[in-house]
Amino acid sequence: MDIQTYMHELGRAARAASREMARADTLTKNTALHAIADAIDAATDALLEANAEDVAAALADGLAPAMIDRLTLNEKTIATMSEGLRQIATLPDPVGEMGGFAYRPSGIQLGKMRVPLGVIGIIYEARPNVTADAAGLCLKAGNAVILRGGSEAIRSNRAIADCVSAGLEQAGLPATAVQVVETTDRAAVGQLITMPEYVDVIVPRGGKGLIARISAEARVPVIKHLDGNCHTYVDVDADLVKALSICDNAKTQRYGTCNTMETLLVNAVVAAEFLPQICAIYLDKGVELRGDDTVRALVGADRVAVATEDDWFTEYAAPILALKVVDGLDSAIAHINHYGSHHTDVIVTENYTSARRFLREVDSSSVMVNASSRFADGFEYGLGAEIGISTDKIHARGPVGLLGLTSEKWIVLGDGQIRA
Repeated sequence: MDIQTYMHELGRAARAASREMARADTLTKNTALHAIADAIDAATDALLEANAEDVAAALADGLAPAMIDRLTLNEKTIATMSEGLRQIATLPDPVGEMGGFAYRPSGIQLGKMRVPLGVIGIIYEARPNVTADAAGLCLKAGNAVILRGGSEAIRSNRAIADCVSAGLEQAGLPATAVQVVETTDRAAVGQLITMPEYVDVIVPRGGKGLIARISAEARVPVIKHLDGNCHTYVDVDADLVKALSICDNAKTQRYGTCNTMETLLVNAVVAAEFLPQICAIYLDKGVELRGDDTVRALVGADRVAVATEDDWFTEYAAPILALKVVDGLDSAIAHINHYGSHHTDVIVTENYTSARRFLREVDSSSVMVNASSRFADGFEYGLGAEIGISTDKIHARGPVGLLGLTSEKWIVLGDGQIRA
């Protein structure tokens, strides 16, 4: 069977399954979520074995350390997958919600109803946990989903998909509501993003190159973000003890994620006190530092490399950090809005007015006060899991959970009214 025929078969099956999912009640969907979670827990050893094969092959192929980190499963991450599914089951079901009713002069009553999007295509790299997260969120929101994971995680994704199929069947839902693309042929992606007759929206999760390609070639709407160039600004009125902890965590808690801090901005008034302390922490942990002239003068030119213009734009996904001293809040906001990727940006300050300005004026999908950027995550936001992060401004923005996987339609209630 050729790729086009195969993908169209998946699409037809997903479209048919989406009709059944749209009418599934909350109890049935929650039963499926718990059954999938139980199946994942029971299959922990099998999942670890499949993942070990993927990791061994990735290491042999010379995959980058950040990609290996994303690919690797352990007992904790597997338990987090199943817990995420159970948390999704506890969330209110948005499908079928009606509200905003008002009577019009004609006598009709007008409102809105929340409905599933239909069929969602998700393309992702080296993150097998996405298979469970995406399946759970799409299921609870009443959608069918076609999952195309990276070739480096094919064994892990198949093993997780087996758990998902078992849970769906146990709950009496169609197994084709969640389908994993079995081929690693890249032509499958080209087919998936150009099948508007079967697919209603595409969600890409991966590197900038993948997402740029999908955004350029897709004939289906795309929910996306290209970069995770996140910033933390340490304000003149910051509590520097808080700032040390926040800035350390935002960079070093995990290097390869899209909500990891990539640029640290420090107010000039506190730079001489703060920068030597935080940089000592970074250097002790093996973080490569790249800074402007002021940073290098305060920390040491032998310890901080020269930051180039490109560094301010870069998402490193690695133990590398850009540092800059700014003269105030206006400069920090201007830098973030110019160089940032509109993902997640943080201010550390005890000044209420400065915090309010930062929240209002920074043009990003998540803006935080006195907290690590690592919290920009669906699980941490109480969404159960996330389908991805959107830096778009239409339909969904920030971590995309259940509401982002639904839409609204107008509903009209009448009693024989006709238009004059």
